[in-house]
Amino acid sequence: MLTDLRVDLREEDHRLTRRVASWRSSCARRLLPAVEEAAQHTKLWWGAALLMATAGGSRGRRAAASGLLSMAVAETVSNCVVKQLWERRRPPEEWITHEEVHDRPDSSSFPSGHTAAAVGFTAAVAAVWPWAGAACAVPTVMVALERVHTGAHYPSDVAAGAAIGVTAAAVTRRVPRPALRALAAGIT
Repeated sequence: MLTDLRVDLREEDHRLTRRVASWRSSCARRLLPAVEEAAQHTKLWWGAALLMATAGGSRGRRAAASGLLSMAVAETVSNCVVKQLWERRRPPEEWITHEEVHDRPDSSSFPSGHTAAAVGFTAAVAAVWPWAGAACAVPTVMVALERVHTGAHYPSDVAAGAAIGVTAAAVTRRVPRPALRALAAGIT
């Protein structure tokens, strides 16, 4: 029974991958590559943190510091721990019907480090400054969709990355306020 469930989940993961990767929307074709470029090397989240820290007063600096700390934890866990322990191939190139398929990384597909960083940043920001967190949620969802659309990840990789991001935000929420204030002071 457990084997049947695993097979069913894997088949659904593959079906969703093929479906999202085959989107023909011109909006998706224009927007998702731009989101991917902005999210590359966490540029998008550093930019959001800079904007919050400079325009958001002390709350913005705390939100930025929380987001950056959570993002760092999520990326470390995702890319330096889980990817090293769990080897998974990327979705097959023949499932991806557009040109972005050739720009995929060679590392393990599981989990999505981009999604872990995005969700970690956004969840931590939302805990400090809900409106800023809501604004960050839009590109976070777009990053997650883009990772599947370009064939870089399966939906389960993205879900695992999101779980790592949420966990990182919860863990960093426990960081003592004086330490966060010191980090926030160093941002500006």
